[in-house]
Amino acid sequence: MIFHVLTIFPEFFEGPFAHGVVKRAKDAGLLDIRIHNLRDWTSDRHRTVDDRPFGGAEGMVLKAEPIFLAVESIWPERKPDQKVVLLSAQGRMFDQATANRLSGEAELLLICGRYEGVDERVAEHLADEEISIGNYVLSGGELAAAVVVDTVARLLPGVLGNQSSAAFESFQDTGHGEGLLDCPHWTRPADFRGWKAPEVLLNGNHEEIRRFRKRTALEKTARLRPDLMK
Repeated sequence: MIFHVLTIFPEFFEGPFAHGVVKRAKDAGLLDIRIHNLRDWTSDRHRTVDDRPFGGAEGMVLKAEPIFLAVESIWPERKPDQKVVLLSAQGRMFDQATANRLSGEAELLLICGRYEGVDERVAEHLADEEISIGNYVLSGGELAAAVVVDTVARLLPGVLGNQSSAAFESFQDTGHGEGLLDCPHWTRPADFRGWKAPEVLLNGNHEEIRRFRKRTALEKTARLRPDLMK
């Protein structure tokens, strides 16, 4: 899978993609991440990517022209499995189901919003969808892009050492307790400062362990995220 990230701060991504699962997947050739500087598609000497909003308002807005030119340059003939995602505070909420769906595309191009937003013509006529990672406002879409890449990348075949790890994590729909939080986990030592790991996890009975994990996942979801219990 190929990820394209369109940003005015390409150096931002030197950190997030240089570690952990994403880096290992890149090194193994399982995915490719290409960072594009939006200013490369400007024509004035100041490399201007923003302007004041019509109608009068605070702040600046990213212009449509360099964004359109960038996408059309990266994909001169866009294919159905090449999707453009605009990252903005006004977008639809990003969740595990969306990550699962996006992981089936061949290429994703993530547009990092900035300032007060992006010219609405980008959302209306260029982007396939507009995504937000939460009900809050970031300074820009770079952090959101890093979240989307990491979340989608770990769903790709071969990226995780054990692919079933992703199938049973929080929010995944396994067909049995859809979208629940993951169950609690313990590791060695079994007795730490008098706090003991549950005996059922130590007895080797896989059916009992399965039932215990399902029950504790339900309990934890009800306690911490009751909104998911619906």
